Amino acid sequence: MRSAPHDLPATATTRPAARRRAATAAPAGVGEWTSQALVHLVVVLMALAWVLPTLGLLVSSLRPAPDVARTGWWTVFANPFDLTRWTLANYRHVLGQQGLAQAFLNSFIITVPATVLPILVASFAAFAFAWLDFPGRSWLFLVVVGFLVVPLQMTFVPILKIYSETGLAGTFVGIWLAHTGYGLPFAVYLMRNFFGSLPGELFESAYIDGASPLSAFFRLALPMSTPALASLAIFQFLWVWNDLLVALIYLGGGARTGPLTLKLSSLVGSYGQEWHVLTAAAFISMLVPVALFFALQRYFVRGILAGAVKG
Repeated sequence: MRSAPHDLPATATTRPAARRRAATAAPAGVGEWTSQALVHLVVVLMALAWVLPTLGLLVSSLRPAPDVARTGWWTVFANPFDLTRWTLANYRHVLGQQGLAQAFLNSFIITVPATVLPILVASFAAFAFAWLDFPGRSWLFLVVVGFLVVPLQMTFVPILKIYSETGLAGTFVGIWLAHTGYGLPFAVYLMRNFFGSLPGELFESAYIDGASPLSAFFRLALPMSTPALASLAIFQFLWVWNDLLVALIYLGGGARTGPLTLKLSSLVGSYGQEWHVLTAAAFISMLVPVALFFALQRYFVRGILAGAVKG
């Protein structure tokens, strides 16, 4: 049976249309794959830019001093199984220094309170800025955030003069207060943004049920802000643990109260000799911050992304 004449144009127009759709779909798929590949390439290059210096530091810490002075760290991979190219002498030299254990203890004594105090104070202040209504709230928050751009070097002389008059110079209490003051602007800014992203209905319901602002802070805000608190703890801990300048200004160079950074900096002489041992010292000082980061890593990512998408 022959097809009707009016069926031929429909079939003739359907097939070219399908071919055109297939032709336009192919370039779209290729373009999407190209964009994804470009993003992956950029991410890999950025990762290498961060990893390569750390790898070079690790390799240098395991090389003899003459090799470190003569050749680059990458030359060791020409014959990586040659045991004469590797040594633990740098680590033995660092760990054999007198007072290193006391410096480790001093770093903990300085860092732990200097991390807890600004987080505690900033949490109260951030909750007030986010959910309490008082005159001049916005202007006061703007002033606190403005302290982020104030250089620390501008505060050393006046604060050290006050410390000398009050007897706080060279004490742990003095450096605790200094690190608390230096860390508060960023801590208040971060916690205020997180508290401001919490659902307001929760606090309204709590107030209707008779809860006070203090109860709402301890029973609602703090339990829900664990990711932000963990992120802030990581930032503050790393900054205080790796600090040398503030400790040198307010504690001085005494071995009794000096932190680990101050002790490791003394490994290099006035003329720069034995600078290669700093590579081993760097990895020793990295042990505690790396352990803290991996312990709080899951909270860190959530805290950084908190408030980015508000439902």
